[in-house]
Formats: sequence, structure tokens, C-alpha cells
Amino acid sequence: MKEIYNDLKTDPSGFVLLSEFVPSIIQEIRYYTTYNFIGDRIDGYEEPCALLTKEAARALKAASSELIVQGYRLKVFDAYRPACAVKHFILWGIEDQDIRMKPYFYPELEKHELFERGYISKRSSHSRGSALDLTLFDMKAGKEVDMGSPFDLFSEVSHPDYRGIKITDEQYDNRMILQKAMVRNGFEPFECEWWHFRLEKEPYPDTFFEFPVSGEYLRKQ
Repeated sequence: MKEIYNDLKTDPSGFVLLSEFVPSIIQEIRYYTTYNFIGDRIDGYEEPCALLTKEAARALKAASSELIVQGYRLKVFDAYRPACAVKHFILWGIEDQDIRMKPYFYPELEKHELFERGYISKRSSHSRGSALDLTLFDMKAGKEVDMGSPFDLFSEVSHPDYRGIKITDEQYDNRMILQKAMVRNGFEPFECEWWHFRLEKEPYPDTFFEFPVSGEYLRKQ
């Protein structure tokens, strides 16, 4: 990891367990499961929970409160991502010939293109603790809102501003409901993924962390 990260921090004191800070949040931590673009649980995910910096969690709580009034809850797929998880991604992309999840997550692309096109980064903002992947959950309908593409579908159709034939006006409007609420509360969207947001004024803009995704670990520190 030295060629990618010069100095990894292991102190989680600036982080919180999202479920305790924003109780209304729904969590489906995909990288704790095998249902992700690699097909295995990702290194560093010891519990199916979301961790964030205190500042990002505070901003997300404000966004959540705004969306609840509109009839939505937030559903989180990923938040803080340890550096070892990013290393897992990189090694899979370079050395692993396994493409069993290609039909589900990158049907139009080859593995090397996932890095070339920016879908997977070798220095992820998630590892700084103030980025997260999420969607809307319609409380009245009792299901996720249709965004036109699923989480982690690496495709042009997942770009938040995509307006081609593969997405309807309603699906685009749904993306904008999420994006506008997040932006109003201090987050920046990502051009390649409608689900990805980063706190604009992140507290650790130049710091990458290496400790496990674990509520138990956080409480012990």
C-alpha cells in the first residue's frame, strides 16, 4: 500500500456509528456481503455497519430530516471504507481473473476499464471517512425508490446526469430529489455514480484511514 498511501491513520476517535447518530437510516452494507462486484466479502468489513466522521454524520442527519418530511428515508450501502478494502479492489482488478459478477455489475466493461473510467479509485474518498453511497427508501410504498440503475452498476446509465433512452424522466427526477437534498446539506455529488456523495468540507481531506468497519472496534477505542 505504500505506493498508494504514504501515511495511514488508525485512530477512529473522529468517527461515529451511523445507526446511533441517525437512527432512521436503513443499512445494507454490501461489502460485508458477497453480493458486490467482486463476489466476496471485502477485506476490513468485520460488521454490517456504517461508520462516518462526526461532521459527515451531522450533515447526513440534516439531509435525512429534510427527506423524511418528503416521505423518504435514506438507505446506505457503504460509508467509511478502510484502505485495506481499496487494496482488495486493486488486487482483484490487477491479478484476479474472476469475473463471476460481471453480468450483474459491469456487463458492458472489462475489469481494467473500471479503474480507467473512474468507477473504482486507487485512492478512495471513502477512506477519508466523509463519503458514502446511498439511495432513497419510499416510506409509503415500503421499498427503494427507482433510480434507473442499481447501486454499483458500473455503466454510463449510472451517471447522475444521464438522460438517454435507458432512463425515464421519473427515474431522473428521483435522482435529483436525493442529490438536491444532499447538496443542500453540504455534500458534493460524483459525476460517475448517482449514489455517491462526499462532504464538501470534510475534516480529513488529506488523511486516509486503516481500521476495521466495526462498531465493536469503535466503542473500544
